[in-house]
Amino acid sequence: MVRRIRRRQVLGGIAGAGVAGLAGCTGGDGGGSGRTIKMGLLMGVTGGLSNLGPPIRNAAQLVPQQVNDADTDFEVDVQFEDTATAASQGVSGGNALVNAGYPMICGALSSEVSLQVANQVAIPNGITMCSPASTAPDFTTLEDNDYFFRTPPTDALQGQVLARIASERQGHSSAATLYLNNAYGNGLSAGFVDSFENEFGGTVTASVSYSEGQNSYSSQLSEALSDDPDVLLVVGYPGSGVTIFRDYYNDYSADRDILVSDGLQSGDLPANVGRSMDNVTGTAPLGEGPGVEFFTEQYQQVYDADPSGKPFTRQSYDAAAVLVLANAAAGENAGAAVRDNMRTVAQGDGQEVTPGNLVEGIEMAANGDAVNYQGVSGPVAFDEAGDLAAATYEYFEFTDSGVETVETITP
Repeated sequence: MVRRIRRRQVLGGIAGAGVAGLAGCTGGDGGGSGRTIKMGLLMGVTGGLSNLGPPIRNAAQLVPQQVNDADTDFEVDVQFEDTATAASQGVSGGNALVNAGYPMICGALSSEVSLQVANQVAIPNGITMCSPASTAPDFTTLEDNDYFFRTPPTDALQGQVLARIASERQGHSSAATLYLNNAYGNGLSAGFVDSFENEFGGTVTASVSYSEGQNSYSSQLSEALSDDPDVLLVVGYPGSGVTIFRDYYNDYSADRDILVSDGLQSGDLPANVGRSMDNVTGTAPLGEGPGVEFFTEQYQQVYDADPSGKPFTRQSYDAAAVLVLANAAAGENAGAAVRDNMRTVAQGDGQEVTPGNLVEGIEMAANGDAVNYQGVSGPVAFDEAGDLAAATYEYFEFTDSGVETVETITP
């Protein structure tokens, strides 16, 4: 049978333990007149992304809830697996979804986790993945047989934006990077270094990697700052970011400009560090599509929280919405059929579908009508690599009340 997930059930389930499943049972297929669409959610709500992951998962969950609460013959059957922001657990969760018969996965979040799940689970089993937060450049050249898509832009673009800010906005000629040693950190640091040196004529004095979960990062900070660069770029997640910034402020000046990536866009970071962090700014993908108002209202109604300023929540709703639309157009719970309809429902000359009329869009797609999804984060047009064709970034700063946007930047 199908488990309908109602609004109150969602609130109760998400308020509970992070690894609690929003699991559905197996449902049957049908034609355009209505059937059960099966979608797995694979996201890190514990571990290094315990601060950022839950709102992203909540945003994706709005899509099946929206369908299941509507007056329609379609239902979305969901099973959630927590990756704990670890590749091994992500692979285990991905296999659990495959074994339960889910043809498509919304997730994962961490680029390293998504990369391993794609290579070890999705690609060999013919499962379509759409990540709302994996931004590493590695996915652009991944030999994925077209099974991997993502709704945020590649970090190759974010590295350029950060380099432009460091050089043109802040006026710096030297920089160092301190980055998490995984696909996300390596790719973003490399993109920044390449752009800062080759496009803006700057000098990168050091690029230092680190691992998550260490008690201190003083030695890595000392190595990165040994030549006294004008600006320091820190790439990582809040779990290790708190320790990094505590160590920094204990030993170094709060006057130095520090840039951070989207993974550290947490309004709770200054309070957890115990400093105002006035010298820290950063970038994150920012979309502004026709569904922003609807999405914000729905999120606030269900979770009694404002999604504004929470990274990748908009992209998460869009990833889930496109998967469900593609599945509806495919007419079956089959990974290859979903894959072949991902671009069909998100670009072209079809009837515009937004979050506000998503259920109607699902019915149209199932009936063979051409649809063009315009999401919360903007147009979701995938190029041949499964990347977004265009992107906009938010340049943000930390304040006493959280995170505020300084300006928006289009590469």
